[in-house]
This record gives sequence, C-alpha cells and structure tokens, in this order.
Amino acid sequence: MRKFILLPLLLVLTPVLPLLAVELESLPSDPYFAAYKPFKAPQPEGLLLKPGDRLAICGDSITEQKMYSRIIETYLTVSVPRLNVTVRQHGWGGEKSPGLLARMENDVLRFKPTIVTTCYGMNDHNYQTYQEEFGRIYRDASRAIIQKFKETGVRVIQGAAGNVGIKPPWAAKADDTVDNLNLSLLEFRNIDVTLAHEENVAFADCFLPMLVAGFEAKKKYGDSYMLSGKDGVHPGWAGHLVMAYAFLKAMGLDGNIGTITLDLASGEATASEGHQILESDSNEVEVKSSRYPFCATGPIDKDSSIRSGMTLVPFNEELNRFILLVKNTSANRYRITWGKNSKTYTAEELTKGINLAADFELNPFTHAFLMVDEIVGRKQAFETKQMKEMMHGKAGSEDMEGTVAKTESERDKLTAFIKAAIVPVTHTIRIVAE
Repeated sequence: MRKFILLPLLLVLTPVLPLLAVELESLPSDPYFAAYKPFKAPQPEGLLLKPGDRLAICGDSITEQKMYSRIIETYLTVSVPRLNVTVRQHGWGGEKSPGLLARMENDVLRFKPTIVTTCYGMNDHNYQTYQEEFGRIYRDASRAIIQKFKETGVRVIQGAAGNVGIKPPWAAKADDTVDNLNLSLLEFRNIDVTLAHEENVAFADCFLPMLVAGFEAKKKYGDSYMLSGKDGVHPGWAGHLVMAYAFLKAMGLDGNIGTITLDLASGEATASEGHQILESDSNEVEVKSSRYPFCATGPIDKDSSIRSGMTLVPFNEELNRFILLVKNTSANRYRITWGKNSKTYTAEELTKGINLAADFELNPFTHAFLMVDEIVGRKQAFETKQMKEMMHGKAGSEDMEGTVAKTESERDKLTAFIKAAIVPVTHTIRIVAE
C-alpha cells in the first residue's frame, strides 16, 4: 500500500499554507520503524552506465575505508567487462559536503570523470538531532556540487549516507539517542531524494537498506552483529556490501552475469554473452568465460563478511545471477559438481534454473576473482595516497601539475596490472542423476 504524508508548503506572497502530498517508501511493520517517514525515491530507468565511463566515487571516511568502492570497482571490472568502466576513489575522512565542493575542481574534475557517486550526510548531520541549519548547509552544498558536475557533463548519482548503529563516542550531545541520530540522517536522506528529483539525477539509497538490514541482522545473528560498524558509523564488509548494492542498483545494472543451458536429451548446450561453450554432452558442459560472477567467501553470521551482507540484501538475486538451466530431465534429483564442490538439486529446481554464484561459495572463478580484487584494493589505496599525501602535501604545494603527472604514471601501472589479471576462466559443470 502506498503511503503519503502532508507537508506544509510556504508560498511567498500569501498567508495560506497549502498541503503537499509526499509519497513514502514502505517499511517493515515493526513498531521500530513507526517514526521513520522516508520519501519515495526515484528509481533507475535503464542502464545509467555507458561504455568507457570514468567513475569517480566521492565521500567521507566511510568512502575512504575503500570497501564499498572496492566492491563496486571489482564488480564493474569482472562482472560487466564489456562496459570497460574505470574507477577512481576520492574519499576523504571527516569531510562534509562543502569540503567536496571546495576541492572538486582540483581533486576530481581534473581527472575528467563522466559519472560520479557522492555519499555525504554522515558528518553533515553533526551527530545531533536534526537541525534545519545543518540541513540547509548540506542542501545548498550538495546542489552546488550536482550543478557543477552537470555543467561539465558529468552524470551524478546522489547517494544518501547509511545509518548509525550505536551512538558514536564523538556524538555532539550527551542526551541524543541513536534514534535521534538516525531520524536526523533520515532528514538528510530525504534532502537527497528531493535534490535527485529537482536536479534530475540518479539516487542511491544507502540509508534505508542499512537501517532495515541492520535491524533484521540483529534478529538473525544476535545483538553483537553491527552492520554499521563497531563504532556505530564505519561499517565492516557486510555493511559495505549493502552500500555497494545500493550504488550498483542505482546504476541500472540488470545483474545477468550469464546463463548456461544444457539439454540432457541432446547433450547440446548454449551460453549467453561473455561465455563460450567448448564442449558438452548429457553429463557435463565445459565453458570458457570472460565474465565473472562476484565471488565472496566467509561466514554468513559475521559483520566482517561480504558473504554475510549478501544474506541481508538481494545482491545475488538482483546483481549476481550466474544461472544453470537444465532441460529434459529424467531423474528426480541430480548432483551438480562445479569445480571441487558439489550440491544436489531437484529436477524442478534445475528446470527453473539455479544460481551458481549464490550456491557455490568456492568455485572455479574464485582464484581469478581474488587476484583482480587484490590489485583493485592496492590501486584504491594508492589513490588515497596520491590525493591526500602527494597532491595535498608538500609536493603538490610546490608543483601540482608535476605531482599529478608523476603520480598518475604510478597509478597507470596498477591499472595495467588489473587489466592483465583479467583472464578467461575455463570451467566444467557436471550433472549426475542420483
């Protein structure tokens, strides 16, 4: 059911206060969410990314953790390689939106991005109950950032900050509660939604998925599970997976990594784009793949695990579908072996299609995937050093252009290593009736 609230709208030159209906997002029915009134967010209309895009990821210390940004870059690199999107991470710890506005010309636009994500609001809300002055500063700076990017032809994904899990020790007022802070962050999220509508840009909602998933995670995994991080603000890998999910969805990606179809009667197999059938019969199919599923290992009940984050949002279902379809089954159950691991499925499940990426934690892509991801991590770590220590350090103050040129040559080596690490993976899927 759609929900609406009525907001007073002050009109100039008239004392009348008309009421403006604002559609709201649906939330779980638990009383915990009763006070939250999230504005309905704009949804992506098709694929926002374009071939050859240069993506800039901007934000505060949560971005500078280089975790959700790393997930995004690795995903774009191995799961949608045909787009050839390159990524640069611009996170700056402690930053508020006016900080990015002040440095975006030197630190971001000089590298000629074509699309950008922003994720501010956490520091902007000053860890206090919502105050309109803080909201005004954030709104004005964010609008100026959006407009400046748009003036240079950069497409914008306006991101909303996540939520607070516990009251951080640096919170401004002793009497503020976690609920106060999250309701304040909701107001900043609603500002982001309004800006996205008014400026006709995309929107990535980190706040609601983090709020809802954090609540559900404690019910599933216990009170010690901290999706928003042990300090209440800086998430571990599970929380960053949720944030990456929000941004990747905002990019309009369809999540179709690949489909392998095997006809058990004829032994013939077909594969979707990015995958080539090398050989097949009624018991197995050998495939050569240039497109990887996103591979995550680790426990499902720990907030330090990407795989745990995948249990809290539909990442695998919506962004990571590597499907095996089996036709003309004759037995009731079949054992599927992929790499060194096996699982048993019913004929009905195989006919509908199983998601190999979700079901096989370790699989033939794991090694190649981790090789790429490790280099992506090194590159993003260098980008922080390049920006904060070199460009904003002694070298940059003496010769900015020379410093940029020198550090770019070092970064170019890392991007070359990433490209070299992306190799086709040959793998075999075996199907045996039980």
